[in-house]
Amino acid sequence: MKFSAVSRRKRLFWSLLFLVMMFAALVIRLAYVQLGEGAELSAKAEELWRRNIPYTAERGNILDRNGEALVTNISTPTIMAIPVQIKEPDKTAELLAAKLGMTKDQVYKVITKKGSMVERLKPGGRKITMELAQEIRDLELPGIVVAEDNMRYYPYGGLAAHILGFTGIDNQGLTGTEKKFDDQLSGLNGSISYLSDAGGRLMPGSSEKYVEPKDGLHLELTLDKSLQSIMERELDQAMVKYQANASWAIAMNPKNGEILAMASRPGYSPAHYREADSSVYNRNLPIWMTYEPGSTFKIITLAAALEEGKVDLKNDMFFDPGFVEVGGARLRCWKRGGHGSQTFMEVVQNSCNPGFVALGQKLGKETLFDYIRDFGFGTKTGIDLIGEENGILFKLDRVGPVELATTSFGQGVSVTPIQQVAAVSAAINGGKLYTPHVAKAWIHPETGEVVDEIESAPVRQVISEETSKQIREALESVVAKGTGRPAFIDGYRVGGKTGTAQKVINGRYSTTEHIVSFIGFAPADDPEIVVYAAVDNPKGIQFGGVVAAPIVQNILEDSLHYLKVPKRSDQLAREYKYGETPVVTVPNLVGATIQDLYEDLNMNFNLAKSGTGNVVINQAPKAGSRVERGSTIRIYMGNASGEEEHSH
Repeated sequence: MKFSAVSRRKRLFWSLLFLVMMFAALVIRLAYVQLGEGAELSAKAEELWRRNIPYTAERGNILDRNGEALVTNISTPTIMAIPVQIKEPDKTAELLAAKLGMTKDQVYKVITKKGSMVERLKPGGRKITMELAQEIRDLELPGIVVAEDNMRYYPYGGLAAHILGFTGIDNQGLTGTEKKFDDQLSGLNGSISYLSDAGGRLMPGSSEKYVEPKDGLHLELTLDKSLQSIMERELDQAMVKYQANASWAIAMNPKNGEILAMASRPGYSPAHYREADSSVYNRNLPIWMTYEPGSTFKIITLAAALEEGKVDLKNDMFFDPGFVEVGGARLRCWKRGGHGSQTFMEVVQNSCNPGFVALGQKLGKETLFDYIRDFGFGTKTGIDLIGEENGILFKLDRVGPVELATTSFGQGVSVTPIQQVAAVSAAINGGKLYTPHVAKAWIHPETGEVVDEIESAPVRQVISEETSKQIREALESVVAKGTGRPAFIDGYRVGGKTGTAQKVINGRYSTTEHIVSFIGFAPADDPEIVVYAAVDNPKGIQFGGVVAAPIVQNILEDSLHYLKVPKRSDQLAREYKYGETPVVTVPNLVGATIQDLYEDLNMNFNLAKSGTGNVVINQAPKAGSRVERGSTIRIYMGNASGEEEHSH
């Protein structure tokens, strides 16, 4: 079939038009891709070509209140592999395995991983020494990079371990403040990134891009390293002396809720937490442990009774026969035969259970439990640590005469140590309940400027200033004249209260195991520090006044010296019971002759003499010190010019 010339021209026209339209569509599509989607497609391509070598941000330090580092960092390089750049994987695996303590197969699997951009050589290549990192650099293996990394360092070992906590292999917080404030401490990681082809070679015209890591903020705590050391020393000694199951203590500023020290035993080292039992590092006993408080809880009953005007401590009398009958139950005083007739001030001094039952009955269950809740019991204090417990109170509709009576002297309720410290602080600081806290400020790692400061504000006013004053006076008399006398510190006004509570084991009160405790504060008229200590099942005598009060005494005395709180002469005089040794003041012996000494000492002291002169030129202890009667004073003899003579 033949086509005419016209027909052929038409065919040619339409074919040409179709080709033109196809070309135009292609041009339009290319223009759209180039101009409309070009940036997005380029970004996707760059994403496929880009390789990143991570640079870990340095975790913020954790400091004590004086700026001393309790946790810092040390450089620990990590070995990275870029699989596409590795030319001889078999040889590379063999060389690295020998250096990193891994098998050749382990290394080979990592460095030949398909589709992988960058891989960490785990576990042997994580956080290695600087020396080993240099050895691997010297191997000059293509595709093997030594990246910067760091790990936590604890300059004081296990000090404040339960507060500080620890981090995992990837520097993530796992316990303590490390976990609580992980976001602020960890910062933002950086990297070095570059564009490479399929063979891992740097693409022409491209360059490396460095994203600087943003280091974490430094955390300043309310803790004082020196006070923490004092506390932990005393707990260590108590564990050895009493062979106890556990012990714990808290020191707090009662005026603002700042935790000055907090510790528990058994302890552990954060740097070696894998060697410790998880129950040790996961349980911060001062905020986790719940138990019946015993007589330290009587402070709350006392505060409620005074605030409600139910008792006059100096004029109201109470007779204690040694027990009280309530709801068919006989509740006994710790002293067999009772304390007889006494003022309510003496009820407090003697920690007399029947006397506090009487106060509870005067208040009634609604009023007493209102005060207990207002002081913070039954709910978490809100301390900025992980693992705090609530404690347990009776539901009001289940409180009968017996429950009211036992609650009034600290039995039948379950509380935490931190609740007790916060509540007693409110009782003695003028009546203000504060939220305890360990975080004090956030500090910029480069400038050292305070980014954010944690302010202390009272939660509520629980009792009046006048009631608080009466409580301070009553508790000072407990230390001077009552069951808290082992916490007496000469030259300092100290208040406090003992606690001895039977442990509940399998739903029954144990007759052999107790938690003994003491809470003390000083100066008693204007408290700067409150200290609580408890010991779980000490071997031997199990009384708070015998075991826990001396622990608090030692912590308070050394802390007051450290805080430069001056001694005073206006404290209540300590009363001595039969068999106790009185404390007397050391006189100034410098300048005295031997004859003067033996005429004037009145047999209060023993003398130990050094030198052969006839005049005292020095002495130890110094004049004005307070020591037990019969203690030894060492005197150093010389001549009148002050030169010591020595025998040959």
